[in-house]
Amino acid sequence: MSDLIDDPEPGLNAPEFSVSELSGVVKRMIEGEFSHVRVKGEIGRVSRPASGHIYLDLKDNRAVLAGVIWKGVAAHLSTQPEEGMEVVATGRLTTFPGQSRYQMVIENIAPAGVGALMAMLEKRKKVLAAEGLFDETRKRAIPYLPDVIGVITSPSGAVIRDILHRLRDRFPRKVLIWPVTVQGPKSATEVAAAIDGFNRLEVGATIPRPDLLIVARGGGSIEDLWGFNEELVVRAAAASEIALISAVGHETDTTLIDYVSDQRAPTPSAAAELAVPVLADLLAHLAKLEERRIRAMSAALQARRQRVRDLARGLPQPGELVALQSQRLDHLADRLPKSLRSATEIKRVRLLKASVALRPQVLKQSIVQKRSYLERLTTSFSQVARSGTERQRARLDGLERMRLTLGYQQTLTRGYAVIRDLSGSVITKSKPASAAKGLEIEFQDGRVKIDPVQKGATAKKPVSAGKSTEQGSLF
Repeated sequence: MSDLIDDPEPGLNAPEFSVSELSGVVKRMIEGEFSHVRVKGEIGRVSRPASGHIYLDLKDNRAVLAGVIWKGVAAHLSTQPEEGMEVVATGRLTTFPGQSRYQMVIENIAPAGVGALMAMLEKRKKVLAAEGLFDETRKRAIPYLPDVIGVITSPSGAVIRDILHRLRDRFPRKVLIWPVTVQGPKSATEVAAAIDGFNRLEVGATIPRPDLLIVARGGGSIEDLWGFNEELVVRAAAASEIALISAVGHETDTTLIDYVSDQRAPTPSAAAELAVPVLADLLAHLAKLEERRIRAMSAALQARRQRVRDLARGLPQPGELVALQSQRLDHLADRLPKSLRSATEIKRVRLLKASVALRPQVLKQSIVQKRSYLERLTTSFSQVARSGTERQRARLDGLERMRLTLGYQQTLTRGYAVIRDLSGSVITKSKPASAAKGLEIEFQDGRVKIDPVQKGATAKKPVSAGKSTEQGSLF
């Protein structure tokens, strides 16, 4: 039996993999085992190519992990990565076959030192609460329908647009905007000065005094919102004589100004909703009809919508389809400048070789040939034009002779005459001639005017063509 099996080199029957197949197997194993990980480390190298993706390194004292943040995720990060930051990154591991390395696809990133800020915040909160600044008894009621609303926020952000849009939809009011910096070291000083400035306005002045104040900004990390935790801002809000609504961050964000304000709104848009009533209540009947229409459409589309959701579960995520290709494009983009310089140098050498054939003698000979050809064309055109002019002149002379032959002036030379009335109209019958006040007869050598009743002459009655008259003797 051993004679039938010939295996001089063990291991030759093991399966063979291509490089792509092996890379795919490794990719699936890593993504399956590390589909969700949280990594704490220090940010090293940070690269931001024109594609919008962010490439960085997470490192500690013994290892380095490559990371990538896709463009769609990077645009919505509350904390932008910077070199030297201590962070906690959340995401998954994958591989980049183009360079035979693994990397982390980061979906969220947050500072690792938030605990210290939170401890400082809690300490400050206890001190201010002990002074009674957060007591409900000192808070004022929000006006039902304020005439003027003062808004303290950044004039260039989306917050002010959301507030104005919400006020315009619900109940349009006059709005005074006090522009401030809502993030950074100057934020607390400017916000406190804005609250105090609105309270200093006099009633009935050129700039009206607001009936309600709204302090607003969008969401962010605790570091971004830290200006609204400053004691300066809290005390300015507590001293405000004008009712104040705080709308700092999103619903889950809480700052110290929220505790001292007369009303806290979860979002800037919600602050506008708390500031004014709903004018749309007058259209309640139409709203009910609209609701019925929406329900009818929803019932008709529900099955199709569910079908689309079921089919969508079997499709891959669009971002996953283009992620690796986008990374490969970034890699190729780094090589593009060198390729362009090389191609330019090749074209320059080719141009120098081609320019050798452009000698002045060749160009002069071509110019002489073209000039000779142009002279021949000019001579030929002149001959054709002269011949055509002579033919047209001969034709014109013939037409002039025909006009003179057929004109009525030639008829006058044969004894005929043309009779016109005093207005110049030609008379061809006897009745109009008898009725005319005067006649003009044109002969070959001139015209003669005749008065039909001159010297007592009487006009004879025209003779009809059908009647015969007696003719006397001519002698």
